[in-house]
Amino acid sequence: MHSLPSSATFLVLMASAALAAQQPAQPTTAAQVPDRDSSYIDAQGTAHVTRVVPVPTTISAEAQHSLARAEPDQGPPEPLAQRRSRTDAYTAGARLTWSAICPNQIVEQTMAGVAVRVVTPNGLPEANRDKVLLNLHGGGFNSDSGSYTESIPIASFAKIKVVAVLYRLAPEHPFPAAVDDAVAVYKELLKSYKPEHIVIYGTSAGAILTAEVAAKLKQLGLPLPAALGIFSGMGDFARNGDSIALFALNGLSGHLDPPLASPHDSYYVASTDPKDPILSPIYSDLRGLPPTLFVTSGRDLLLSGTVNLHRAYLNAGVDARLVVYDALPHAFWYDPQLPEALEANHIMADFFVKQLGK
Repeated sequence: MHSLPSSATFLVLMASAALAAQQPAQPTTAAQVPDRDSSYIDAQGTAHVTRVVPVPTTISAEAQHSLARAEPDQGPPEPLAQRRSRTDAYTAGARLTWSAICPNQIVEQTMAGVAVRVVTPNGLPEANRDKVLLNLHGGGFNSDSGSYTESIPIASFAKIKVVAVLYRLAPEHPFPAAVDDAVAVYKELLKSYKPEHIVIYGTSAGAILTAEVAAKLKQLGLPLPAALGIFSGMGDFARNGDSIALFALNGLSGHLDPPLASPHDSYYVASTDPKDPILSPIYSDLRGLPPTLFVTSGRDLLLSGTVNLHRAYLNAGVDARLVVYDALPHAFWYDPQLPEALEANHIMADFFVKQLGK
């Protein structure tokens, strides 16, 4: 089984925090890889499981090829400076790739003292000049992986200008710095746009931030936007969902540490109570929030976080829609080579256009 490029072997070993703190082992080799399913549930209910998971044929050939890419399952942590450098190089390339598909003009400026990128699609119709999309990018709160990848295709497919907020990053600027920056830009946009002509959206950290900003706007009594887009996010820093113990950033491949009992992303949370209703909006009063589109995927490490927050929105009476793509990993819509990525971006853009047209 392990010799087939279209198969992935899924090994999840949940262990104690002390075991997770040990030096990483050497990457698993083909000779060591499990070739059968197994399961053991210990006295605490912790699952020690092995699963052999073929790449499904329900996804595109391009996605199947992408999932077949191997990545070492063990290795030292990546230093933050290296992560930021690598992410900056990726986003520079992503700007060129996406712009070739979606021609645009990009202007760097500041709003309310916050750095932003304003992405205007070619062919912006006159009827959409009074509308704007506010993007809060992904990148784990400590880097910028999405201010281009999340804004360029959405601007083009929706034919609406996008303002991408380059909010302050952790660990230098933990919560609530990013929320404060996003709210400041939103308040600035309210001077030029009606709230019913604004949408707030983001992916990953930006999706989490979108939910946080919506909760903060409601707390402040500010007019809410026409819609929200929460794409692979979560709303609960106090509890880990199931998927974060199952999937790494690229799904079933790559390094994965057993989850700890401590709050998710301690560098962003810092000294804030993990159940703070703005940090973790699942604990806030969600009633009255605008229509919201949730998007995630079957091998997304934030699958649980996304569906749990979606359910909380539904229970609060919010018009909340959920789209889950089979098998694909976290934020797959960043990759323009995947047909599913183009489809997902169109679904997101179409939802925004419909909400702004009401």
